[in-house]
Amino acid sequence: MADMETQSARNHQEALRLNRYLALAGVGSRRKNDELILSGAVRVNGRVVKELGTRIDPSRDRVSVNGKAVQPATKYVYILFNKPRDCITTLSDEKGRTSVLDYVKVRQRVVPVGRLDRNTTGVLLLTNDGELTHALTHPAFGVTKEYQVRLDKGLTEEAVRRMRKGVRLEDGMARAEAMREVPGTHRTEVLIVVGEGRNRMVRRMFEALGYTVKRLERVAFAGMTSAGLGRGKWRHLSSREIAHLRTAAGLDPAPFLSAWSD
Repeated sequence: MADMETQSARNHQEALRLNRYLALAGVGSRRKNDELILSGAVRVNGRVVKELGTRIDPSRDRVSVNGKAVQPATKYVYILFNKPRDCITTLSDEKGRTSVLDYVKVRQRVVPVGRLDRNTTGVLLLTNDGELTHALTHPAFGVTKEYQVRLDKGLTEEAVRRMRKGVRLEDGMARAEAMREVPGTHRTEVLIVVGEGRNRMVRRMFEALGYTVKRLERVAFAGMTSAGLGRGKWRHLSSREIAHLRTAAGLDPAPFLSAWSD
């Protein structure tokens, strides 16, 4: 009897909540996945499942959303890339331009966590951990990014005040969480911290105030920097760094259950 209870407890522990399974597969946040489940869009082994809290066995059960099979990676990869200029962050390009995958070559299919403009340099994360990608890029989580910006002229006190209070852009207000001058640059170079990652947001904030961005580099993402990593070079993250990222994004430090990892 004791052995049967132990096995039952082990099976329950190895089972995974359906909404988290979908998050790990990159479908969406757990809340969004709950909405999908309630809508009847999710099937397990061909059967529509609408019960929140449903648990599945990732090694045996087949899951689909709107008729399309979904499955998390069985081995997660986490990469930090020091992006150079003239490099795009899309995975393919009809114009044949250099992309991040011309630099980062791994067996697993990884995707950039957010995007950087073609001529913006610096820290770019790539992974096949869909849950982490969603959490790091969704505005609601407020994961910080820090940029070093070179401007065409010195930043005034009024401009600094407006950046911190908020600048109105076509897609809503945007503000700097923090700003500081790079010493000796007469405010033509500044460090700015933002909690969002909207398209070209930092450039557009300065442009809205009458400044031209001459150079833009992301120097940190969720505390991760490219220290010791040359431009155009990449490396795998350590287990401690992965745990840091997932914790910063409000997730469990461990990305998946050891019972179904390889």
